[in-house]
Amino acid sequence: MVLVSYVRDYISRMLQDISGMKVLILDSHTVSIVSVAYSQSELLQKEVFLVELVDSISKSREAMSHLKAIYFVAPTSDNIKILKRHLATPRFGEYHLFFSNILKDTQIHELADSDGHHEVVQQVQEFYADFVAIDPYHFTLNMPSNHVYMLPAVEADSKLERFRHRVVDGIVSIFLALKRRPVIRYQRTSDIAKTIAQDTAKLMYQQENGLFDFRRTEISPLLLVIDRRDDPVTPLLNQWTYQAMVHELIGIQDNKVDLKSIGKFSKDQQEVVLSSEQDEFFKKNMYENFGDIGMNIKQLVDEFQHISKSNQNIQTIEDMAKFVDSYPEYRKMHGNVSKHVSLVTEMSKLVEERKLMLVSQTEQELACNGGQMASFEAVTNLLNNNSIADIDRLRLVMLYALRYEKESPVQLMQLFNKLSSKNAKYKPGLVQFLLKQAGVDKRTGDLFGNRDFLNIARNMARGLKGVENVYTQHQPLLFQTMESITKGRLRDVDYPFVGNHFQQGRPQDVIIFIVGGTTYEESRSVALQNATNSGIRFILGGSVVLNSKRFLKDLEEAKRQAQLSNAN
Repeated sequence: MVLVSYVRDYISRMLQDISGMKVLILDSHTVSIVSVAYSQSELLQKEVFLVELVDSISKSREAMSHLKAIYFVAPTSDNIKILKRHLATPRFGEYHLFFSNILKDTQIHELADSDGHHEVVQQVQEFYADFVAIDPYHFTLNMPSNHVYMLPAVEADSKLERFRHRVVDGIVSIFLALKRRPVIRYQRTSDIAKTIAQDTAKLMYQQENGLFDFRRTEISPLLLVIDRRDDPVTPLLNQWTYQAMVHELIGIQDNKVDLKSIGKFSKDQQEVVLSSEQDEFFKKNMYENFGDIGMNIKQLVDEFQHISKSNQNIQTIEDMAKFVDSYPEYRKMHGNVSKHVSLVTEMSKLVEERKLMLVSQTEQELACNGGQMASFEAVTNLLNNNSIADIDRLRLVMLYALRYEKESPVQLMQLFNKLSSKNAKYKPGLVQFLLKQAGVDKRTGDLFGNRDFLNIARNMARGLKGVENVYTQHQPLLFQTMESITKGRLRDVDYPFVGNHFQQGRPQDVIIFIVGGTTYEESRSVALQNATNSGIRFILGGSVVLNSKRFLKDLEEAKRQAQLSNAN
């Protein structure tokens, strides 16, 4: 069962048992959870005539006793405060309260006290959909202050504590939805991965032991908590497969792409949905490379033109009736064709403007192959090329630094100087901050395949065979991690278990959570791995979904905050 099915099931159960006209009230997090799983037309079919945000509905005083209010919100102290105010002066005929995670007993008592006078609350339930199920095997928590995972753990730091609690809540809700309790492992070199793994274990095995006692006999699933900084290369690379490329060049948020700032699009095309659940063409092509997408879209356009021509040939009343019957489908197809044509046209333009094929070739060489002198020369040439955008220059120097920080400190300094002379906005020290965060001494995995003999041999073999496509030869470190799990070779010394709960045999379900965020290149890797039918189903989750812009923004913000705390 894919992740979105669990969320859809929860929402359906919320809506279908309550008859009559309804208002659905969400918070800033659950609105993403619902919008990815349920379309507006589906909500209308369930008699939901109004969707409101919990904090904005407080501003209105208009009584609507003919509507039944369904709240689906996170059990945060802020939401409980707002709910208590709403229940003290109720506007709706009935209140059905659903929470996306575990409620505290004290919160239930507070709500009961607030409802004591009017008694409008019909039910209070926990529905564990506290994650955004963006793809069949990929979820995110959409965390706003994602950069805090890079900050040093100071005991009193409330930001870091809030971040950890939110991650633990998200992970816990996934396992409550799956009705499983996992064995937990974490990346040894990451303090935050260790703390999150330990806090999750404490909640599942001690504080909420009864809730997780599912009495299942099969092998426990595995939860592996790892740190984004173990693979800083993947979020820095240009992407050349459809979904990853759209996110890298334009941006995807909750499976929607905002085209307003890009060009003159008709009103219904200013925000488009890219979902494998709702768009058959996207489902088939989301992991295909850019060259093939162009050909496949041409086929889609040809099909559409063929249907358009046959629709122009309306001669009888029967023809007209047939056309009217098929018109919604025709309009949907028209919208779909123009959506994909718009996206590919825009991306082709950006590739040309920013000379991304040239840039990407060097990026892939840096990520996948050796040759320090050739790499230095290639990066220097691109830094000198005035057609190259500042962000691309910065990414190239970062990739070079991650690869050769120990081997060529002199050349690295030359690149730093060249970068700052070329780019007035370049913030000195950002590359150094990246090395401090994610340099070779901080990492667990064999990121460049040059530490471990097996990986060196594998890279040589790949080099000899040649690569199908020079732009997509990179494989994220996650691919090796999944391979190690499948073969039972994930080393305990690098990824220790929490407590005394060890894996008995090979797990059938593995949830890998990346603190600091996932990428669409990694979710593609997971989908392809699951398609091999190895007997293990992998699910990938993270605090956000990154592209290079977001990764660099997080890096800058973490650096700024680290400097502030040093100054204090």
